[in-house]
Amino acid sequence: MPPIHLLDLSFQETAEAIAAFVVETDEGPVLVETGPHSTWPHLEGALHKLGYRPEDVRQVLLTHIHLDHAGAAWAFAKKGAVIHVHPVGAPHLAHPDKLLHSARRIYQDQMDTLWGQMEPIAESQLHTPADGEEIEIGGVVFRALYTPGHATHHIAWQVGADVFTGDVGGVRIPGGVVMPPCPPPDIHIEHWLESIARIKQAGAERLWLTHFGPVDEPVPHLDALAARLLDWANWMRPWFESGTPPEEVTPRFQQYVQEQLRSEGITDPQVLQRYELANPAWMSVWGLMRYWKKKLARG
Repeated sequence: MPPIHLLDLSFQETAEAIAAFVVETDEGPVLVETGPHSTWPHLEGALHKLGYRPEDVRQVLLTHIHLDHAGAAWAFAKKGAVIHVHPVGAPHLAHPDKLLHSARRIYQDQMDTLWGQMEPIAESQLHTPADGEEIEIGGVVFRALYTPGHATHHIAWQVGADVFTGDVGGVRIPGGVVMPPCPPPDIHIEHWLESIARIKQAGAERLWLTHFGPVDEPVPHLDALAARLLDWANWMRPWFESGTPPEEVTPRFQQYVQEQLRSEGITDPQVLQRYELANPAWMSVWGLMRYWKKKLARG
């Protein structure tokens, strides 16, 4: 197996919230995830510790285009890198105005502080692998696994027995338990459960979570994720059906999540803060409400 290095991007000056990964190959480092552009100084510093400069990264693999995963991809493209991304996500990297407008509507005056800049990427530098496509780079094979559920444009990247799960593998802060990130607009419970099953079927022996780090027992982790995903969705349904505004549901759901974490023995304020940074509870309210709206409309 090739060496894999975890890079802590110190999002909002907080450790163990967002990661990127370097995979060593005979053709130099391959970067999986970039994090947001706001964490660029930390990413650059982490690369330097490995003996690399950003321009040494010629290949970048993204799990999806959410800003906490792909926000700095354009900076590597400007230095000549090829960006590998789901075909549904690629147009938004080539023309990010819609993506940025949607994000700014959510984050408002916090947008730049949280995520930094984002610029277009030339279409010639975007590669869109097919589902199951294998990309050989410097003697290492990267296999693209389409894994929707968290986002329609989601890829989990498999390297041998290691799988970089993006968000479809959940959020598990070290010292904590796995939680499902459910932001709008693409949450689809059934597709997510199918993606969890697919990662199991791929024979993964180690998962690499962007939020945050390695998981050496994939099956119990993924089983717990599936159970929590169903629990959150079922908790949200009656609130949607009663027509309760999301703003009123949010504090109740935040309390529900806090109670779940505390029931697992997680009381360290720093760990709780990392969970909220990596997976804000209010976003899951909006995402799961939207899921039920679409699902029940379909009948």
